[in-house]
Amino acid sequence: MQTVLVVIHLMVVVALVAVVLLQRSEGGALGIGGGGGFMTGRGQANALTKATAILATIFFITSLTLTILANLQRTPTSIFNGAAPTEPGQAPTIPGAPAGGNLFDQLKKLEEQRQQTPPSAPLPPAAPAPANP
Repeated sequence: MQTVLVVIHLMVVVALVAVVLLQRSEGGALGIGGGGGFMTGRGQANALTKATAILATIFFITSLTLTILANLQRTPTSIFNGAAPTEPGQAPTIPGAPAGGNLFDQLKKLEEQRQQTPPSAPLPPAAPAPANP
């Protein structure tokens, strides 16, 4: 159903662009397009205006319908779905941080752990800079 509606929507878009381009210019575009359009006369101008209004209404309806259909298939998500439940009055903790204390205590413990662990491999000495003559 959604694919059929998208195809209809695209056909309406192409037709709407074509009908708007066929209309006679009012002369407000810096003198461009001052001559008469492909169709002349009041009857044809009224027909193009009505066709534009009808196509715009169909475009609006198909746009709303596509939006509604897209939202029907969407499932709501929350940032709280992955969080572990906490007891009332207990502050949430940083993932991977030691439990207990406030945020500053936890950060201090993390920093102490980093300082106590030896580096995995010593860094190689820096290469000497090339001498420029």
